[in-house]
Order: sequence, then structure tokens, then C-alpha cells
Amino acid sequence: MLSHDTIWAAIDRLAERNQLTPSGLARRAGLDPTSFNKSKRTGPDGRMRWPSTESISKVLDATGTGIDQFMGFIQPETDGTVPNGAFPPQAGSIPLLGFAQAGAGGFFDDGGFPAGQGWDVVEFPASPARKSGVYALEVQGDSMKPLYRDGDVLIVEPGAQVRRGDRVVVKTRDGEVMAKVLARQSAKSIELMSLNPEHPNRNLDMTDVEWIARIIWASQ
Repeated sequence: MLSHDTIWAAIDRLAERNQLTPSGLARRAGLDPTSFNKSKRTGPDGRMRWPSTESISKVLDATGTGIDQFMGFIQPETDGTVPNGAFPPQAGSIPLLGFAQAGAGGFFDDGGFPAGQGWDVVEFPASPARKSGVYALEVQGDSMKPLYRDGDVLIVEPGAQVRRGDRVVVKTRDGEVMAKVLARQSAKSIELMSLNPEHPNRNLDMTDVEWIARIIWASQ
């Protein structure tokens, strides 16, 4: 269900995803920099204000974000369910998928959150309700050695803000899924450092990237 809080929270998450403040996001979209300030979210009478559809349209266009991805940023208000996924909240359990399967279609929505069928379940050493949308990927093969080995499980948080030096999982629009270290990111491109010295670093245009998710934990 849409509400003032969930819409404004989605705008905040969109700003974080692009490493911007709400003011910076408004400025990039050609809006008044104060458009998304906390003070603008309520009227003089104390009633909550809605952001205009025009302002939402402009920030989506300025960041290259689709409406489906934006809707994926809208979190449920009352529970810890996975957004847009078919996974009921289970204390200590999160969806699990192998890296080899992750590149196939149907396992993720446009925001990089788990969706569809074919997922297993793995126990997580903390309640996933604290980080809605987290899921697990199982390493397959030796391409990520020495950091990650075959069979290791990576816990991934889609929608989280990523910074230089973070370990991330990236999915390209061609269906390639990779775990790398974020070396640099701009509005137009991303530089990824390989975990394995035998594999090359990657430079990708953001138009070729479907989503980026931060690795928050690994079983080793």
C-alpha cells in the first residue's frame, strides 16, 4: 500500500543508490534543491504532502531509473517481507540461489530483489527482518579465489548504498553476474576490481548494468 512515508522513503533510497543527498537528487533533476527536504514533506497545517508526479518523473529520468525499479524501493511498513518477492518472512532464513543460475531471467525484479520460483533457503545468523530484501548467492567454481571459494555463501543486500571499496555483486543487462570490489562509480560508468588476480578488472557503462548489490556477509 502506498503512503506518504513509503513514497518519500523510496525517494531517499533512490538518492542513496546514486550516492546523492535528497537535495543533490533534486538538483540533478533540475528541480529546486529544497524540493525533497524534510521541511517540504509536510504543509503549514501539519498534513503530509505528496511529491508531485512531475518531480518523480524528472528524478527517474535524471538517474536512468525505471518505474518498476522505483516501486521496488517502496518498502512494506509493517513487516519484513522481501519486496516484490514470493518469500514469506522467516526468522533467520533468507532466499538462496547459485551464481550460475543468477544470470538467468526470472529470479530478480528490476530493482535486484529476489522474485519468482526456484530459490532454496539458507539460515542467516541474524534476523533478516532488520534488512528487508537480503538474499544469498552460493559461489560456484574458483573464479573468486582467494577471497571466496566454491561453496561459500554470500549474503547480499539489494538497494543498499555502495561506496568505493565495497564488495558488490553486479548483474549486467546481458545476464552476467559477478562479484567484484567497487573501485569507482560515476553517473555514467563503474569500475570493478577483480577478486581473483587471474581475472581482469571490469569497466562498465551504467547503461549496461541492471543492478548493483552490496555483499554484507560471507560464510567461509
